[in-house]
Amino acid sequence: MDHKSILLVDDEPIILESLARELTSDNLNLEVSLATNGDEAVAKIESGSWDLVVTDLMMPGRDGFQVLKEAKRKDPHIMVIILTGYADVDSAVDALRLGADDFLQKPCDADELLYRMSNCFAKQDLQRKVRLYERILPVCSYCKKIRVDQRIEHGQEHWYSLEEYFLRMQGVHVSHGCCPDCFAQQMVDIQDILANNKQ
Repeated sequence: MDHKSILLVDDEPIILESLARELTSDNLNLEVSLATNGDEAVAKIESGSWDLVVTDLMMPGRDGFQVLKEAKRKDPHIMVIILTGYADVDSAVDALRLGADDFLQKPCDADELLYRMSNCFAKQDLQRKVRLYERILPVCSYCKKIRVDQRIEHGQEHWYSLEEYFLRMQGVHVSHGCCPDCFAQQMVDIQDILANNKQ
């Protein structure tokens, strides 16, 4: 597993320490920090960078829902797993609706938690790859046409000229002109041609 940063949040010290012990095994490559209540968790979320937050739902002060909201507000790509001692389907639905990435009933088996965490990390890594590819515009090295993957139909890719791309994808008409650098170069080229013709 790649290095990941985890914030564990629970107001029950025994559960918090037990989970921390399970997750700090050398072969897991996890950096684990602890918060004993929602307020402490929110402060750590604001001041740090986390791959995953595992939080108890029912806590005095700020509860797990509020920790979830603050984590997703800080960074929508932070994974959040909600733990609860209550087999409450409505709470699970609410947590998922608010953006939780998973929901587990306490006491949870360490292997089950690790499995759910692994799923969250796989989802997170995929999201990061998608975001990376979304920032790349495929352009032909020769003709400079642009490939638009979203418009693949019947297994065929669509390649658009610059003008077509802006019109189809952005609704913008392209007006052609000549920048000062190109104009200066054109003048040099014309003068060279005229000079060669005189010889």
